[in-house]
Amino acid sequence: MYRRTESQPQLFEDFFLPFGGKLNKDNRWVQLAAMIPWWRAEEKYAKSFKQSMRGQVPLSVRMALGALYIQERMQLDDRETVQQITENPYYQYFLGLPQFQDEPPFHHSLMTHFRKRLGADVIQQVNDWILEEEADNKQNQDDDGSNRPTGGRNGDDRTGQPDNEQSKNNGTLMLDATCAPADISYPTDLKLLNEAREKLEEIIDVLHEPFVGEAQKPRTYRNTARKRYLEIAKKRRAGAKQIRKAIGQQLRYVSRNLRIIDMLAEKSGLERLNAKQYRQLLVIAELYRQQQLMYVNRTHTVEDRIVSLSQPHVRPIVRGKVNAPVEFGAKLAISLVDGYARMEQLSWDNFNESITLKSAVEAYVERHGCYPEAILADQIYRNRENLRYCKEHGIRLSGPSLGRPKKEDDRDQTLAKKDASCRNAIEGKFGEAKRSYGLGRIRARLRETSETVIALQLLVMNLERKLRVLFLPFFRLLLNLLCQPRLA
Repeated sequence: MYRRTESQPQLFEDFFLPFGGKLNKDNRWVQLAAMIPWWRAEEKYAKSFKQSMRGQVPLSVRMALGALYIQERMQLDDRETVQQITENPYYQYFLGLPQFQDEPPFHHSLMTHFRKRLGADVIQQVNDWILEEEADNKQNQDDDGSNRPTGGRNGDDRTGQPDNEQSKNNGTLMLDATCAPADISYPTDLKLLNEAREKLEEIIDVLHEPFVGEAQKPRTYRNTARKRYLEIAKKRRAGAKQIRKAIGQQLRYVSRNLRIIDMLAEKSGLERLNAKQYRQLLVIAELYRQQQLMYVNRTHTVEDRIVSLSQPHVRPIVRGKVNAPVEFGAKLAISLVDGYARMEQLSWDNFNESITLKSAVEAYVERHGCYPEAILADQIYRNRENLRYCKEHGIRLSGPSLGRPKKEDDRDQTLAKKDASCRNAIEGKFGEAKRSYGLGRIRARLRETSETVIALQLLVMNLERKLRVLFLPFFRLLLNLLCQPRLA
């Protein structure tokens, strides 16, 4: 049974240090602990447990979410995360421990269970709560006298709406999409088929084990198949005909192994296979079907193409980048408002990111109480449906008009350059996520845990920005004091 622990917040002065001293209230982990709404996350986290008095008492949501936050922020593996928590008193306070302890608070294997139990939905909900709080704080600051004009930009009425309609719109919404690559090697058809053949040979060994000494083991030609694969794999540049011939050979070896497994399954069944091997068998059967279809039709595309046997949910995402035209992972569409990112859609299949515009605008209205003044996005968002939607609500969608290019005046060119300059913020946010927070390589292996990690990285970015904004007035004051002229 899950026991709630966040009904009474813990003060940093009460955290006991056996070697004396007190925690610094200005430390970033103390500040972060006060920013996360633990008690609200506990409501959702408790629903994943059965209301039973039997069994071990689960760890709190603060322990689970806090440990995952530390791991993603510091880019650690599971073992190193637990080791760092054991050595750092600020980490232990962040996890809700009442005092410093020398023993690890949990085993490193529980990190995987934390990612499964929390899930991307809970992390996304926590992120939404933080964004709503920021929107409320900004609204309170505006109400205190720092209001700025909420109408069109410098009286711009290009949307065709009257001034009283434009006054309801405020702020700027940025939209874009990227790929979160999975931690897999670059897939090729030949390498996938060779890996599938080797795993099928291991399954045949397991299924044939009861018949050792009674029946002759079916021939799999594994040594010959390995030799044929290495003949092409070791070449620096193999021709297209050579690669196609090698793929055809590996397809026939895989087909033979699948027939052998069917024959052995009729004799003794598949009960000797563990869950991992049975799952691999299903994945390989689908991989063989896809590869055989592409081989016969002489094509390189197929629906729901498998590019990894260990992570069959990963799909190729065509992005058209110079250094990586195709990436393998999940496609992520986010919105950016005042430097804070929100996940609009996450899918392992490729999708047109323009479909997220309406839902992103509605979420913006729910948080801020008004429609955005402008939407800065790629040209792919400028379809007729989105343009019609933006016109109805008085929103200016950046980019050129549809149809034949028109002659633009200086005013339009200046506005386009300004929009392009402002939209660099969301591109920079992607770079920050991939270089500093691990979005460039998702190391989780399961589908649900990978989605949790992606959602966590957005949460970490938003909280780190909120932390920087919190300390910004202090640094400004310090800078003003340092810049003041000294009295003689």
